Amino acid sequence: MSKKKADNNGYVYSTDPSFQFDQEQENQVTLPPAQQQLRIRLETKHRGGKAVTLITGFTGTAEDLDDLGRKLRNACGTGGSAKDGEIIVQGDQRQKVLQWLVKGGYKAK
Repeated sequence: MSKKKADNNGYVYSTDPSFQFDQEQENQVTLPPAQQQLRIRLETKHRGGKAVTLITGFTGTAEDLDDLGRKLRNACGTGGSAKDGEIIVQGDQRQKVLQWLVKGGYKAK
């Protein structure tokens, strides 16, 4: 039987009956805040002209990414999401996010 599930690497379909998706991302260990290299930027592409603050560069598990995203959204008082290794905070919140991350011991640019 073939696999018909999609994954993050772009595989959608395989006819090889012994095909397995690589599970490398599941075994990731979350780095301590001082070793994280986070980048903060403002983005408006493909969002109907709405500005969002995008935080990239997080190295760790999906649960820790969701937790950090939740804390950032609460600190800014806005909505957003955390998926695919990125945290999205609605609006131009770059200064608030940068201050919160530096206070929390993260390295951010």
